[in-house]
Amino acid sequence: MKTNKIIYWTTTGIITGMMLFSALGYFTNENMKASIAHLGFPDYFRIELGILKILGALVLIIPIFSNKTKALAYFGFTLTFISAFIAHYAIGDTASVVMMPVIFQVILIVSYTFHNKLKA
Repeated sequence: MKTNKIIYWTTTGIITGMMLFSALGYFTNENMKASIAHLGFPDYFRIELGILKILGALVLIIPIFSNKTKALAYFGFTLTFISAFIAHYAIGDTASVVMMPVIFQVILIVSYTFHNKLKA
């Protein structure tokens, strides 16, 4: 049981940290703003995505949220990672950039799996 908690909190912490870091970058970092434009998305999408990443990260780490709400956050992050993979692949970004969403998706799956194990 202790190992499951360590795995869950480690993977959830990685996802939460990455989402908060990228959301903050969407609001403050000119390079992150340019990367959204580079992918062909309008500027308002950057703001929406940043807000939703913050909300989703908070849902994952704050225990008071229901399992259904947490499942919605996991689903939203899955859509984000799949969309990021497709967008980066479609514009011909380097393999390392294209694969980062896949790596984070694997970490997210581990977090989700151990969340369910702890709730069972």
